[in-house]
Amino acid sequence: MKKLIQSMVLILVTVVTLFGIRYQLEQSEGSAGNKIINFYNWGDYIDPELITQFEKETGYKIVYETFDSNEAMISKIQQGGTAYDVAVPSDYMIEVMIEKNLLIPLDYRQLDQAKNNDPRFMDLDFDPKNKYSLPYFWGTLGVLYNTKQVPEGAIKTWDDLWKPEFKNQILMIDGAREVIGIGLQSEGKSLNEKSDQAIKASALKMKKLMPNIRAIVADEIKMYMAQNEAAVSVTYSGEAATAMSENEDLAYVVPEDGSNIWFDNIVIPKTSKNVKGAHALINFLMRPDVAAKNAEYIGYATPNKGAFKLMDPEITSDPAFYPNDELVSKLEIYKNLGQEKLIQYNDAYLEVKIEPK
Repeated sequence: MKKLIQSMVLILVTVVTLFGIRYQLEQSEGSAGNKIINFYNWGDYIDPELITQFEKETGYKIVYETFDSNEAMISKIQQGGTAYDVAVPSDYMIEVMIEKNLLIPLDYRQLDQAKNNDPRFMDLDFDPKNKYSLPYFWGTLGVLYNTKQVPEGAIKTWDDLWKPEFKNQILMIDGAREVIGIGLQSEGKSLNEKSDQAIKASALKMKKLMPNIRAIVADEIKMYMAQNEAAVSVTYSGEAATAMSENEDLAYVVPEDGSNIWFDNIVIPKTSKNVKGAHALINFLMRPDVAAKNAEYIGYATPNKGAFKLMDPEITSDPAFYPNDELVSKLEIYKNLGQEKLIQYNDAYLEVKIEPK
């Protein structure tokens, strides 16, 4: 009897173990028992029709959640309350997430569509060899202006913003790296400058711009510009594209002396319980037909070279949104400078903001 009981216990343990292994596989590999994909993305950052299309094509169900900052995104992933399968952080945050061991390496055997990405936007410093991420959208920081109030060619460099005729006419983006970065690049410095002297000098120069600044705002810029509330603004290319779609008098330019180029890449967080499904979604978004449709809906530049042939040539030939190689070579990605330097940039920016006009 004792041997019989031992045998039954052994069988029970084996069954439980096998069940546990199967459950883990279903969760991590996306078997029939796990058809849910938790997608964590920026707000209004995918064509809703593509979600429906993916679900119909694959049988997966996407649960879509949004965030409004990289910091909010990483905080929630670290908390682990929701098992996000796919997320879309920006370049510098990807570097942070790699350092904190928050990402799963991509399996390129499941990503045959990754070949469609432009090599210029692969193997970048924040993720060498794209071990953890693939580009989703990219864009620039530049100047959006009203052609009825500002002649074409009047703004070519960052220094043009200091012209007396722009007094109280500029809407400035609300961001420390952006504002201090403008001062740095206008003096031929790097956006990722670590020199105390250079950062202080940038703040002093940006203080002298304050008489020309009508307001420092964030997402409202596109609305104000579309409604002719200001002549000039400093904003991101995607925001500019949205405003331009509502006001034909607006134009966008990237300063010749350089600017920020940013990338939002797709990653698989360590929280994922459906790694197979995550790869399926990423691969779907890399397809040229899907990437083209998504880019035309969002308004940001696609890194998918295969999508170019399917898009309106008027869009892809616009140098403001698809700058040539010469200008791209002058653009910089914001790097993770560490907490100490981040505080220094923020303090310098605060000095600019409180400067009386």
